[in-house]
Amino acid sequence: MFYEIQPSEKKALICSNGTTLSYRELADAVKTLGGALVSRRLAFCLCENSPASVVGYLACLGKKTVPLMLDKKINADLLSHLLTCYRPDFLYVPAEKAAGFDGYDTVTTYLNYVLLRRKAETAPAIFDDLALLLTTSGSTGSPKLVRQSYRNIQSNAEAIVSYLGLDADERPITTLPMNYTYGLSIINSHLQVGATILMTDFSMNMKPFWDFFRSEAATSFGGVPFTYEMLKKIRFFRMDLPSLRYMTQAGGKLSPELHREFAQWCGEKGKSFIVMYGQTEATARMGYLPADKSLEKFGSMGFAIPGGRFILADVHGNEIAAPDTVGELIYEGDNVTLGYAQCLDDLAKGDERHGRLETGDMAKRDADGYYYVVGRKKRFLKIFGNRVNLDEIDLLIKKTFPDVECASTGVDDHMQTYITRAELTDDVRRWLAATTHLSESAFEVKYIQELPKNEAGKILYKELH
Repeated sequence: MFYEIQPSEKKALICSNGTTLSYRELADAVKTLGGALVSRRLAFCLCENSPASVVGYLACLGKKTVPLMLDKKINADLLSHLLTCYRPDFLYVPAEKAAGFDGYDTVTTYLNYVLLRRKAETAPAIFDDLALLLTTSGSTGSPKLVRQSYRNIQSNAEAIVSYLGLDADERPITTLPMNYTYGLSIINSHLQVGATILMTDFSMNMKPFWDFFRSEAATSFGGVPFTYEMLKKIRFFRMDLPSLRYMTQAGGKLSPELHREFAQWCGEKGKSFIVMYGQTEATARMGYLPADKSLEKFGSMGFAIPGGRFILADVHGNEIAAPDTVGELIYEGDNVTLGYAQCLDDLAKGDERHGRLETGDMAKRDADGYYYVVGRKKRFLKIFGNRVNLDEIDLLIKKTFPDVECASTGVDDHMQTYITRAELTDDVRRWLAATTHLSESAFEVKYIQELPKNEAGKILYKELH
């Protein structure tokens, strides 16, 4: 198990603030903190990319305490709502936030974190294999959580190690939050092989990030589509990064053009670019495109990870065998999570999915067996009887108007598109009508200064109005 730390003098965590932990020091800290926890209780962990945050996460897993991973910057009202719904027995929070929780006593501290325990204990009934709780992608005000098992997390970490070929020489740098399934999977998989993880909360558009990257010879990073859009804007292709071995992308569909550009740059520089596909409901990863196919199959997310299987289903649930035929993507594997929770009592539920996940994504498979996601099942509108894929529309807008960020939503017969360039609203509306061969009356294009996004860079469509 990746969270059963094997002590050694090798560096496990190196933080941009100067804190470092060897695997021996990490094992000792996890054991000590775990001694203050109680098995089969619920803990809220307010995360940051730091050694103390990792120690709290691993201590919970090792003690069989169930952590809910939340951003330390979580909205106060949402946190209060979650506390009311779930009544956790433990809170593991940054020291500067510790005084803000009534009904909890301080148990112990570790570095800049404080462990608090509820005075009136809840002691909920918790399913034996429930290991971890994460919010669903883009969750804003909902208490809906994804229930992940020990088997889910371990099987996914092993699959990632296998298809990326990870070993102890890797030095990934954190670019995504720990409470986001993609960011957490990077930590899990690299701990599995005894690698050194470089931890920072600096953004990739900040000079200190790249200073830390170079000084500690980072070998890899992961990013969502927004990450790669930003990297292109800050002239990443001009950077000299001799230690970089590979980059991964998940968290949404990257535009085929940007996929091709990064794949081509990596090919020229002797580095690897691996596009992947995943969801919190499948622990983290379900599909990947091998680096040697990244340029040839740009736009594809590849095929299923080791131990997994993809199926395409038509509207009647029948399996689609023919190539280049769109259907709903279904995944089967040990990393398919147990189901959702929306209140404390739901933590007692067992496995509701039994290894099969209807992803809600629409996809097709080419003649060589490579899969292409074309959009979300619910991200389609009917406009004057014509089916319009909103994800495809957004990709086409970005291709036609390269300096525009955009997001489309709406209802049947009325599509709303938000763009970040006020002077282009009329041009985009006319372009939409011409491209879809539909009346301009169906399209409304609005200016928005900045698209609402979560901490992982995903667009929050529900906040568009």
